[in-house]
Amino acid sequence: MTWLAGLFLFAATVLVMEGFAYVLHRFVMHSKWGWAWHESHHRERDGWFERNDLYAVVFALPSILLIWGGLNGGWGDWATWTGAGVAFYGVIYFGFHDVIVHGRLPHRIVPRSTYFKRIVQAHKLHHAVESRDGAVSYGFLYAPPVDALKQALKRSAAARVRAAKGLSKSVVPAEARTSDGGSALVD
Repeated sequence: MTWLAGLFLFAATVLVMEGFAYVLHRFVMHSKWGWAWHESHHRERDGWFERNDLYAVVFALPSILLIWGGLNGGWGDWATWTGAGVAFYGVIYFGFHDVIVHGRLPHRIVPRSTYFKRIVQAHKLHHAVESRDGAVSYGFLYAPPVDALKQALKRSAAARVRAAKGLSKSVVPAEARTSDGGSALVD
């Protein structure tokens, strides 16, 4: 396989992983049985790790297997490039989601671009819901416009929006905040 073809496969894998992650997040992590691990991520974390981190271990296995198979198992270059794309998506996820959005490692990164702000706000709105039902924005690299997400939360009968505690004021706009600092995202 040429380097150009490999890079194309790598980039395509990263993009496909966004769709795969959306489906897993929405239909597995927020399912009755997947919530057993993922619920820890929607609660305050006590310590460095949470049960939800087990998903990262499980999702790393196909990447490791593909890279190993491509380099040592005779599976071909496609496996190495695909495994590397899956791994790179994991790096993006960790950097954006765990470090920047959830602050699991100290940093000084401040979202400044419209895209970056929208992704961060969308993920914070995802966490505004107290239960596994009624959440919005399950992706990590793409999110619908924030106003559309707020409207979806307002329309959702299943969404139980928590108070704005833990959500930055840039995520919950002034018109959606109550006098006690809570959230009026849902009427």
